[in-house]
Amino acid sequence: MVHQEAIRAIGEKVLRGRSLSESDALFLSDVSGSFIFDLFSSANKVREHFRGEKIGLCSIVNAKSGACTEDCSFCAQSKYSKAQIESYPLLPAEALFQKTIQIKKYGIKRFSIVTSGRKIAKKDLLSVAAIIPEIRKQGLLPCASLGLLKKNDLSQLQEAGLDRYHNNLETSVGFFRQICTSHQYADKIRTIEAAKSAGLSVCSGGIFGMGETWKDRIDLAFTLKDLDVDSVPINFLVPIKGTPLEHKGFLHPFEALKIISLFRFILPRKEIRICGGRMQILGDFHSMIFLAGADGMITGNYLTTSGMSPEDDVRLIKMLGFTV
Repeated sequence: MVHQEAIRAIGEKVLRGRSLSESDALFLSDVSGSFIFDLFSSANKVREHFRGEKIGLCSIVNAKSGACTEDCSFCAQSKYSKAQIESYPLLPAEALFQKTIQIKKYGIKRFSIVTSGRKIAKKDLLSVAAIIPEIRKQGLLPCASLGLLKKNDLSQLQEAGLDRYHNNLETSVGFFRQICTSHQYADKIRTIEAAKSAGLSVCSGGIFGMGETWKDRIDLAFTLKDLDVDSVPINFLVPIKGTPLEHKGFLHPFEALKIISLFRFILPRKEIRICGGRMQILGDFHSMIFLAGADGMITGNYLTTSGMSPEDDVRLIKMLGFTV
């Protein structure tokens, strides 16, 4: 009963508007056995209190694939990867526009253009900026993930109508060098700060299951809290053949759900969006993501891995009593 009471007390603390301490977070990360369901229940109450019953959906398009100069060990698009993926330059505007038409009918709110590479080329940046007003005309909120941009480029996108910029920190500052050496953690921080300075909403999160510790996961959550990002995408590693992490095992579904709950406790007012690896890692438990504290997800396919169809995701959301 000690664990159950402690979990409830921490949950009540968050509901009263107080912040979690690092020791609180470490305690929650150590919860196991039947008490894990108390953790989920408490996180669900926090989600319900601060975020309500609406589930935010977004969809992404892999607008430029492969040939990335960076050496991120989880990524099939790196030029150092031997993964067999399709590689192509920036898709034409018409192809991107057709994607928006496909998703609009499902009530999806956000549409994000994602390109591989350290930083999108200037000519491609102009092409993306040109289609942003067309995305808005479709009633969608345009988002983008175009690499480590400076404020002038981000301001140009904001002036074109971009709503949100995405740049994942991926993991803690302490573990980052284990997965990437071609750019610095500080580069990512600067990009996030530049996006905020340009007046953009910011989406930033991480990938879990790469060998990081619970302390790394907690450090990442607190860093995102300090940066005051708006949306936190949670991805679970799907080991891809040909990448340095191809031999990593899958996270246990309950460990993945614990990560969601922990982030909900640390970031109670922020959108917690479940993204890559949702189906592969959670399997039959994927419907529990909202009951563990999430309030958003990417629907459809990801960059080089598959996801659930928008039809199935909308059906699941409504079945659980939520609204899109």
